[in-house]
Amino acid sequence: MRTKGVLMLLLALTIFLTACNSSEEAQTIILAENQVDDYPTSVGDYEFARLIEEKTNGRYKVEVYTGGQLGDEKSAIELMQVGAIELARVNGSPLMEFSESLGVLSLPYLFSDDEHKWEVLNGDIGETLLDGLSESNLQGLAFYDSGNRHFYNAIREVKSPEDLAGLKIRVQQSSLNIDMVEALGASATAMSYGEVYSAIQTGVIDGAENNFPSYYTTNHFEVAKYITMDGHSGVPEVLTASKAFWDTLSDEDKEIFKEAALESQVVQRKAWAELEEESLREAKNAGNTVTVIDDVTPWQEAVQPIYTKYGEQFKENLEKIQSLVK
Repeated sequence: MRTKGVLMLLLALTIFLTACNSSEEAQTIILAENQVDDYPTSVGDYEFARLIEEKTNGRYKVEVYTGGQLGDEKSAIELMQVGAIELARVNGSPLMEFSESLGVLSLPYLFSDDEHKWEVLNGDIGETLLDGLSESNLQGLAFYDSGNRHFYNAIREVKSPEDLAGLKIRVQQSSLNIDMVEALGASATAMSYGEVYSAIQTGVIDGAENNFPSYYTTNHFEVAKYITMDGHSGVPEVLTASKAFWDTLSDEDKEIFKEAALESQVVQRKAWAELEEESLREAKNAGNTVTVIDDVTPWQEAVQPIYTKYGEQFKENLEKIQSLVK
């Protein structure tokens, strides 16, 4: 483990030992969160913590460490793997490195709508994906909402894949994301997220893609006046436990933790919806052009090469997900 990882481990162990010694009645467990206190995922974390204490009659107390106090998401995953902390909320994308089956959730235009998405995530398929993390000493508890990702740019309104042609779009560093943007006719540019604002401002790139709250809270809406709500990707957040901790729980307590996680999802999704509404309202107030795509069929057709290239490795889950489309 890197030096930074060792330091984070020592820090977490110190916190853990201090917490355990603070009460003879309750077992204090740690939940790592890299977002600020009032962010929707943190809101969900706090609700989960409240429910755990309530449902276990105080036998367990969850201490939520927000703002990346225990490091970034990758560090939190590593700390859970070695049993240094018990819980973390992490995005599904970095978790895909630890469970290949989760990769199916990164395929573009995978879900027909939000109802389909949550039927999958909260059903048998989602449960299988969460349990698949056990191969990496982790246990998924429930999915949280991180919205859908959309394209935005500083050049023109985009109503169809043809309108993306020639635009330079920033993407996350992954072959699938690059291939998706290229399949839609744009030019994919991988770069650090912190560089996007100035890159759009100076014309190094024309735009980027992200969820609506990120478009707003990072002020990208100031330099990219056109956003197209196509919802090409919706990789969720995952409330995750260390398997070392999970294996210490009784079957009854395991059920309580999963139940609390799923119930906290309701509060988290409500907080996310409110943040999306606020972001949309502020972008419109700034005079930005918001284009809603009601029929994504042309977009789905354009990215079929992605399914040809990557679909086979996710075939079983992909077929199950597609079978639930109404």
